[in-house]
Amino acid sequence: MGSVDIKITCMDNTFLAATRFTPAQKTNEEIKGAILIGPATGIKRQFYTNFATYLAQHGYGVITFDNRGIGESLRGSIKRCNASLQCWGEQDLPAVFEQLKQSFPNTHYHLIGHSAGGQLIGLMPNANELSSIFNVACSSGSLKNMHPSYKFKAHFFMNFFIPVSNALFGHTKSQWVGMGEPLPKNVAKQWRAWCNGSGYVKTAFDKTIQKHWYDELTMPSLWVNASDDFIANNTNTDDMLSVFTKIPYSKLTLSAEEHNLREIGHMKFFSQKSKVLWAYALNWLMEH
Repeated sequence: MGSVDIKITCMDNTFLAATRFTPAQKTNEEIKGAILIGPATGIKRQFYTNFATYLAQHGYGVITFDNRGIGESLRGSIKRCNASLQCWGEQDLPAVFEQLKQSFPNTHYHLIGHSAGGQLIGLMPNANELSSIFNVACSSGSLKNMHPSYKFKAHFFMNFFIPVSNALFGHTKSQWVGMGEPLPKNVAKQWRAWCNGSGYVKTAFDKTIQKHWYDELTMPSLWVNASDDFIANNTNTDDMLSVFTKIPYSKLTLSAEEHNLREIGHMKFFSQKSKVLWAYALNWLMEH
């Protein structure tokens, strides 16, 4: 098993930093499948390295990547970066998927989406080529449905911190409040607008989004959240699922206590400390 850093070119000639994980294979042995890991908002690809390595060790090809404006995909000053959530779905995810198919031809393709990485797949014109979707902590993130103990923090970040930070610095300094990498202003602006509505990306239909594929996706999907995730709670997961009008789905809510973990929350599924949970993904892939 080995990994190598690569560059991926999007349709608009934007370059993305990515890492390809290739499983060790015996002569003439086919890989079990290939997986695109869709990252959460503002999360660098290195966050998923241990998980991707685990999948490769079990016979799957994997690609992780940094969305434009994030990590090593940021070119120049973040103030001048015009990236948005929408172009992450329309440009970045499709380009990485095409690279996945080139890197691992003639196999089954799966998306494992984390938060935004699963929310945006209906913007991919090639998404219907996926055999299955395994989404973790993926929901509409609607502020009105947040757990009461988290609602004030969420409103503060979305409706005060983002606009003030954008106005003062030309981007959102998310790292100051433990919310991942610094965000290009249009990413944060769109994130704020979508989380203040219902159905997340649905709030932009027939506005900035003129074409999408949410109504056409019919591959099997599993939506995994955690009982201690105050963002991707069951109500918000259902809110996001309502945007996918035809997709067959199952839902699974994990409990940290049942797996002898301190927490899972919104982020810890992919932590090495949560490796006990990774069998859920592996079993899903083996079945699909």
